[in-house]
Amino acid sequence: MLVQNLTAQTFNKASVSPSVQATFPYMFAVSRYLQPGTFDLVGTIVYEIHQKPYQNTFYNGTVEVVEAGGFPSVESVFLVTLGIALLVLLALWLHGQLQLTTKKTKNAPKVEVGTGTTDASLDEWLQGTAYTQSASKSKKKK
Repeated sequence: MLVQNLTAQTFNKASVSPSVQATFPYMFAVSRYLQPGTFDLVGTIVYEIHQKPYQNTFYNGTVEVVEAGGFPSVESVFLVTLGIALLVLLALWLHGQLQLTTKKTKNAPKVEVGTGTTDASLDEWLQGTAYTQSASKSKKKK
């Protein structure tokens, strides 16, 4: 996948004798929008021998692109925030699990929450209300 096409640089009238190696400086800069990471640097050199053009493609190794100093990127801030949030959630879950395992259950005494009778005649405080009137009608129907 081609990430960035670097500009061509011409070395006019550079001459290299047969069986000799030569080094040519090539300065380049990557786009400021390029994400940090490692990339393969592949180049193509075009040259002439006796007015006949030749082209050679070479692999020049891996290039590491790093962020320039200054403000942290939005991606870095997001990842750090996400990591902290996940650690907090993990700590809360572990705290809850620890409380469940160490919690001692006590047998609470049974508490009566009402009377066992449903006879309205025993509930004198209900006499004369709609409850006792509906209860007496239902007894007559039986």
